[in-house]
Amino acid sequence: MKARIITDRRQWNDFVAASVCCNITQSYEWGELAPHLGTEAMHIGVVDDEGNLCAAMLLFINRAPILHRIYFYAVRGPVIDDPDSPAMTVLLNFVKAEARKRGAFMLKIEPSVPDGEKRWLTALQKKGFRPNPYAVHVRNEWILDIRPGEKDILAGMKEKWRYNIRLAGRKGVTVRRGQGQVDLDTFYNIYQTTSERDQFFIHSKAHYEDVMRLYSEGDRAALFLAEYEGQAIAGIIMLRLGKWSWYMYGASSNEYRNLMPNHLLQWYGMQWAKSHGCWYYNFRGIPDILEEGRELYGVYIFKRGFGGYPMRFLETHDFVYQPLIYGLYMRLLELKRKRDEKRRKKIEEERGRVDGTL
Repeated sequence: MKARIITDRRQWNDFVAASVCCNITQSYEWGELAPHLGTEAMHIGVVDDEGNLCAAMLLFINRAPILHRIYFYAVRGPVIDDPDSPAMTVLLNFVKAEARKRGAFMLKIEPSVPDGEKRWLTALQKKGFRPNPYAVHVRNEWILDIRPGEKDILAGMKEKWRYNIRLAGRKGVTVRRGQGQVDLDTFYNIYQTTSERDQFFIHSKAHYEDVMRLYSEGDRAALFLAEYEGQAIAGIIMLRLGKWSWYMYGASSNEYRNLMPNHLLQWYGMQWAKSHGCWYYNFRGIPDILEEGRELYGVYIFKRGFGGYPMRFLETHDFVYQPLIYGLYMRLLELKRKRDEKRRKKIEEERGRVDGTL
């Protein structure tokens, strides 16, 4: 059993897809998006004597702000069914050797396993990891089981959501599968509008072009556009791997939102995922604190209306290679979080004054 850099895309993806830790952010292609994220990626795997993969970890080589020091980060990794197996030790030893070469001060992992999973928590503690309360990737996600029939899936939605899906069709909204550069340009133009309206970051168009290109093999990516009177008014991009599908990106124009195109688009996304044998539809992030008025609470209400359940992932764990640098990093992280919390409270207070609730 030995660890090495994996270059066989199919071998990697087949292993990740079959694992209980399956996640799109550990797919081979996610590493090829690294230049858009301002980083590098390493596809590290452990193979047995027959050359079969038994552990994998897509690592991003990041640089900490202010400190300008390198650290390794695995978003929803590593991918291994038994964290206490010898393969995990081999994997971590290889990563440690890479850390020495590159001067990395820590390895940060956020495994794709449920919060409180005792086997993982025990294994990580034994191997020297320490929990970190400050997550990089959103820990809470909203999941829908799409294995039941379509009638049962619809029955599991809130009545208003079923009504809105039908309403969109009755009002003349149509949905079609996007194809080619022109449709991606259309989606991105609407996405920019959504970003400006709702104040969230989006990448350059090239990022989404590469997403669609890299995941096109095997129909693992789908762009859907909702149109009204010949005009595109909303769109979504879906990805899938193994039994899972992900609602990755959603865009809506400022016009015709009352026609409920987003509800209809989600239904088409579910049907596409189901047609490819997916079991789960992942709406992705929801807030850590589910209180009205909190950031993303409206997004949570929208996703919850389709039925399903929340999934909270295991907390962030760090393996420290350079304690002094890590201590400075944690101090800076704590200061940043306190500053962000003050800013959030100030925004909520200002909203309260405008709404007349304060």
